[in-house]
Amino acid sequence: MKTKRFMAVALTTALSAGALYGSVATADTLDNVLAVGQQKTTAAQASQKRIDKIAEETSGLLQDFKVVNKEIDGLRVYNRQLEKQLANQLEVINELDDSIANVTVIERQIQPLILRMLDGLEQFIELDAPFKLDERMANLEGVKNNMDRSDITVAEKFRQVLELYNFEAEYARKIDTYGDSLNVNGQEREVKVLQIGRIALLAQTTDSKISLAYDKGQKAWVEIDAGEYRRALMNGLKIAKKQATIDIMTMPIAAPEAAQ
Repeated sequence: MKTKRFMAVALTTALSAGALYGSVATADTLDNVLAVGQQKTTAAQASQKRIDKIAEETSGLLQDFKVVNKEIDGLRVYNRQLEKQLANQLEVINELDDSIANVTVIERQIQPLILRMLDGLEQFIELDAPFKLDERMANLEGVKNNMDRSDITVAEKFRQVLELYNFEAEYARKIDTYGDSLNVNGQEREVKVLQIGRIALLAQTTDSKISLAYDKGQKAWVEIDAGEYRRALMNGLKIAKKQATIDIMTMPIAAPEAAQ
């Protein structure tokens, strides 16, 4: 009986020791499991942070990519526009080159034309009625002297010639008066000249006693009837000076020549 009781006590003690050892081993395993779980959680958190950071960087890169793409599209449109402008400028350059080449040819032709125009104008003035002859010839000589100047362009020379022609054309459209001196009956007399376009050229001495008319046929001044034309000539001089209103005037005008 004692032996059985001892064995029971020993078995109980062994079981108690085994249970205690098992409890200790289980606690160590659980701590290890918890530690491993914590490590995995920490690693997972770190991985998530890296993933979030990479996602943010990827999103930023995507936005940058979109912006760059838009800039590239804009640059493509801009380049196409520049190519069109460049093509247009090349056309203009080619046209200018052609124009420059043509200008050289035209300039060579204009210079002789200008000289012929001046010669023709000089002959015209010499054959025309001698009104304001000194002034007209001085203007002509001034332009002729400019023809040899290298500092004046051909275009400016041509403009000056056209201006002379315009002046001559204006003389035919207006009534004018000016003072001059003429040889009247062998004496130099001061006269008032009345120019009625190119229709009539008349003069009257300052004392209004002698009236004259230029005869293109004779190319000379001839005395006209002072009684018949004296008052009309005086009235014409007032009209030219704008001292009287325009009115009908009776003047000695040469009859038109028959056409040849």
